[in-house]
Amino acid sequence: MSETVHCVKTGREGPKLKRQPYPGELGERILEHVSQEGWQMWLGHQTMLINEYRLSPMDPKARAFLEQEMEKFFFGEGSAPPPDYQPE
Repeated sequence: MSETVHCVKTGREGPKLKRQPYPGELGERILEHVSQEGWQMWLGHQTMLINEYRLSPMDPKARAFLEQEMEKFFFGEGSAPPPDYQPE
């Protein structure tokens, strides 16, 4: 089994994640197609989404929203920040 993966987010080879980072089919796809660097990019983006939208990870609607954004971030058109987001 290869220790690297061609990352769909970075577009280059990188160290493979050590374990599935998310449950289900989406987590399996991430494990197969996302590098450690790509996953770290998602964690930063997810933190921004949680803070800007004031989401509670305990809220099922917030979790569903984050899962949809994760799907878009890695395998879709990309996950956009809120319309009036201003990076520091």
